[in-house]
Amino acid sequence: MKFTIISSIIGLSLIIGAVIISNNNTDGSLDNVSIIDGKQIITMTARGGYSPRRSIAKAKIPTLLRIQTKGTFDCSSIIRIPDLNIYQNLPSSGNTEIDLGIPQIGLLRGSCGMGMYFFEINFQS
Repeated sequence: MKFTIISSIIGLSLIIGAVIISNNNTDGSLDNVSIIDGKQIITMTARGGYSPRRSIAKAKIPTLLRIQTKGTFDCSSIIRIPDLNIYQNLPSSGNTEIDLGIPQIGLLRGSCGMGMYFFEINFQS
């Protein structure tokens, strides 16, 4: 009887922990944003889509979008950001930096060349 109760408590704890971890940071990722020498750098990977798909960054700071590719041959090797008139081919492997200027508060959306894979950056004050 004690073994069953203890096993149930451990199992329930593991399930709750997994749910908390999987729901962590659902509104956007802060882990991929850094500020170096007064410039904000947002780092994403492109391969079979964009990761992370949602980022949170600061508005009104000079910003670069750094996209990392590694053996990328799908449509995510082309990046589109219509609001900034950006349409750029990415190399199959390497880093590409795209100057986003000094973004204002709001949501910036982008996609792959075919419009299949999306990403967004939420610029906040």
